[in-house]
Amino acid sequence: MNEQPAAEASVDVLALENQVCFALAVAARGVIGVYRPILEPLGLTHPQYLVMLALWERSPRTVRDLGDALQLDPATLSPLLKRLEAQGYLTRARSPRDERALDVTLTDAGRALREQALAIPPQVVDRLGMSLDELGSLRDRLTDVIAAVGARG
Repeated sequence: MNEQPAAEASVDVLALENQVCFALAVAARGVIGVYRPILEPLGLTHPQYLVMLALWERSPRTVRDLGDALQLDPATLSPLLKRLEAQGYLTRARSPRDERALDVTLTDAGRALREQALAIPPQVVDRLGMSLDELGSLRDRLTDVIAAVGARG
């Protein structure tokens, strides 16, 4: 006989609240929404902030390298770079090492913006009301999910 405990038998695997995809989508929208008013005074959108984070780690970087780091395709990345260039935070120029590659380099204004951005993470932590340990664990688990999806994709 294959009898399931009553608690397991009553779980609806198609219930919205039981879907990982739903929880991730709502959480992502919510967290990005937390960033919006914090980034607004810097004149950055969340995707632009991610580009700047990658460039603060290393500049110059090729467009391809940036796309790989951010997991963005060129069609999505290009308008972000154009907008950040128009704001004076970076420049784009053909690479002297490989004329097929486009180097993206921070300007002085882009480097200076990093100092203002140092105030962003503590504000996000405060608004989320979670400890650094909780957020670190969440990030680690999400990184595992990203790796699992990447391994299958």
